[in-house]
Amino acid sequence: MTTPYDLIIVGGGPIGLACAIEAQKKNLNYLIIEKGAIVNSIFNYPLYMTFFSTAERLEIGDIPFNCLAPKPGRQEALEYYRNIHRYFNFSIHLFERVAEVKKQDDGSFKVKTDKNSYDAKNVIIATGFYDIPIEMNVKGEELAKVRHYYKEAHEYAFRNVLVVGANNSSVDAALECWRKGANVTMVIRKNEINKRVKYWAKPDIENRIAEGSITAYFESNVTEIKDNEVEIQTPNGKITIENDFVLALTGYRPDLSFLENMGIQLSDDELKTPTYHPETMETNVPGLFLAGVICGGMHTHKWFIENSRIHANMIIDYITSN
Repeated sequence: MTTPYDLIIVGGGPIGLACAIEAQKKNLNYLIIEKGAIVNSIFNYPLYMTFFSTAERLEIGDIPFNCLAPKPGRQEALEYYRNIHRYFNFSIHLFERVAEVKKQDDGSFKVKTDKNSYDAKNVIIATGFYDIPIEMNVKGEELAKVRHYYKEAHEYAFRNVLVVGANNSSVDAALECWRKGANVTMVIRKNEINKRVKYWAKPDIENRIAEGSITAYFESNVTEIKDNEVEIQTPNGKITIENDFVLALTGYRPDLSFLENMGIQLSDDELKTPTYHPETMETNVPGLFLAGVICGGMHTHKWFIENSRIHANMIIDYITSN
């Protein structure tokens, strides 16, 4: 018989690491299980992505995040969180996917992965939301030229590129592709660029649209994607444009079925907000906690690194006080 862990943390992103730091301070026997690389979501961000937050708001464990630029980028963040791991030497299993978290009769949890099985007294789910893209559900979306994730612009240079969406990822991709020589068209469901777009990028994209460098169809939707064309429903009727690539950057959603399978109750509205105590982050399942952006359900802009770092202290303080 192996001794159960005091705590298993599912997810090795910044908030999962913050939880591990607090667990380590309280001498808890813990394990982080991460399906990919350390801070896997940040690793999968666009290569030249710049954070909206300043460096100090991304810090965890009271370790300074030194950055020369006003806002850190993806590379600086990866370097910072790798150094965090070097400093704290986390108990962490990378490239191991959690398949099931099940409450046992004795009150503990059985955590099954694609490689092993573990027992834990408490479990924190800190899995974020970046793994499941919100699909457009249109004919042709399965074509290889359709991408739900954007890495860098070089592949799209000198090609006809359609960018779907008007959020930060869409705006960054449209501007980068245009600057690398792509012929960029945007399809935007609403009548304006999202107000949450980074303040230095919003006027840039609006000016490029105003001068005609980037074509934008507002209050429009993609209706069909073909090998060399895309059909778009606009307020003035349906149009067809030549197309080589579609960047469907329409957002992402958390794995809500994963939460439901653990017994976590979700709200009945479209937000599907998980049930948890706001002071302890404990769900309706005793001993099962949520941390980070996953707490917002489909409202993926409610929680982010800088305002959910406090979840780590709240959870660990509660666990160690009982």
